[in-house]
Amino acid sequence: MQPRRALSAGALVLALGSLTSCGFELMTDQPFAPGEGTNTRVGEVDVLSALVVAAQPNEGTFVVTLVNNSPDEVALSGVSGTDLEVDEFEPVEIAPREMVNFADEGGIPMSGDFDAGQLLALTLTFSNGDSTEMNVPIVPACGPYEGLDLTEDSEFIPYDCEYEAPPPGEETEIDPAGGGGEDTPDLG
Repeated sequence: MQPRRALSAGALVLALGSLTSCGFELMTDQPFAPGEGTNTRVGEVDVLSALVVAAQPNEGTFVVTLVNNSPDEVALSGVSGTDLEVDEFEPVEIAPREMVNFADEGGIPMSGDFDAGQLLALTLTFSNGDSTEMNVPIVPACGPYEGLDLTEDSEFIPYDCEYEAPPPGEETEIDPAGGGGEDTPDLG
């Protein structure tokens, strides 16, 4: 009787193993790099952490890391978007199997009707004929992005990066619905 129980238990374990299989190409198997910027891994050049850093509304600097996965040199030759003025720039060459980080090398200034918190639809064009379209977030030039906007000395009013925390022990009301004020009922 013992061999029959062992055989049944073994069959049950094998059956449970096949029932818990979820398949292939799961989101948990995909690369994920949390951060503010947009990532695109299409074509020979990976576009990583693409964003526009803005010290004020309507002007900012496109900052990105480009990784050349090909055995040949590739250059970023153009950046464009609807209703955007992008400053002229020399093509940014990326050596084979190397990367270029615009945060270190300097970004590409641009202007238009945009504000921090929005997304800009940008098209990146490369010397090999590839192009990448992506929605790029606009972040204020505060904290880790301070000093990355090359347009900081503009005519527009700059964003205020100062945040004053409430004094210790003072309660603050946060309305998850976005309202607030004195007429908000206390749910606590």
